[in-house]
Amino acid sequence: MSSSQYSYIFKYIIVGDMGVGKSCLLHQFTEQKFTADCPHTIGVEFGTRIIEVSGKKIKLQIWDTAGQERFRAVTRSYYRGAAGALMVYDITRRSSYNHLSSWLSDTRNLTNPGTVIYLIGNKLDMESNRDVSYEEAKQFADENGLMFLEASAKT
Repeated sequence: MSSSQYSYIFKYIIVGDMGVGKSCLLHQFTEQKFTADCPHTIGVEFGTRIIEVSGKKIKLQIWDTAGQERFRAVTRSYYRGAAGALMVYDITRRSSYNHLSSWLSDTRNLTNPGTVIYLIGNKLDMESNRDVSYEEAKQFADENGLMFLEASAKT
């Protein structure tokens, strides 16, 4: 799609531990389909989607970063130029929530001060196995000036 077909382009990055569903969220958002066996991302992948806001077409580039620690040094370079960050944890896996402070530190240090950061609790479809309460995550988001929502890449 040529740049004449959209008015703005914004880059967003998705960060979080391996296995929290970052790639599945990306596929659901860009392709409107759930992929049950998303392969683990090596380095970075990205998808795009055009949305319309107030009559203007906006192209969103969403960069899905690898969650494994061994790729962290490589993926840090992808934060540059991001208008927003989606920091994802798995509501059924407390360890992914416990690592949010580290992800937030990277995001704040490697992006511009005005970057909007969303905290996303994923796998809401598995709420019966919840290990992190909505209230606890909402408090973390509020204390750190983050937007917050829970979602399911599946549903």
